[in-house]
Amino acid sequence: MNLRQHLGRLFAYDDWANREVLATLNKTGGQPPRSVQLMAHIFSAQRLWLERLQSQKQSLPVWPDFSLEQCELQAAELPRLWKSHLAHDADLARPVAYKNSKGESWTSRPEDILLHVVMHSAYHRGQCRCSKIMSPLNCNETLSPYQDGDDESERVPASEGD
Repeated sequence: MNLRQHLGRLFAYDDWANREVLATLNKTGGQPPRSVQLMAHIFSAQRLWLERLQSQKQSLPVWPDFSLEQCELQAAELPRLWKSHLAHDADLARPVAYKNSKGESWTSRPEDILLHVVMHSAYHRGQCRCSKIMSPLNCNETLSPYQDGDDESERVPASEGD
């Protein structure tokens, strides 16, 4: 598997995990609000990084005030945009220049940015998981597409264990 295919799998996982958290939030009527805020931030940050990779102007604030429904719209659109970007970006190692939210100039390689996007999402989904309200709502499945073996060392990704 080459790097582009691997990143494609990571983004497919990210899409799945984001939709699982949104499904859990739908079960709770958007409670807790902090989890909706975190999901809004995930989607806004993903769009921000995509815009940076495509040399576009930032279209959303880093911490937008999205409703659960607005998060779901972002969740439906962003995976398609990322898939298209991954399919058409010719050089994952070429430096990308951008300004961070403080206005500081930075340069990063796309492959590093793409890994950051997926890890950033996982970090904030973990914060959603820590919520007292979400914890009892089947969060094992929300955060991991793994099938349970007898112990954690025997877990296999669902796509390989089917």
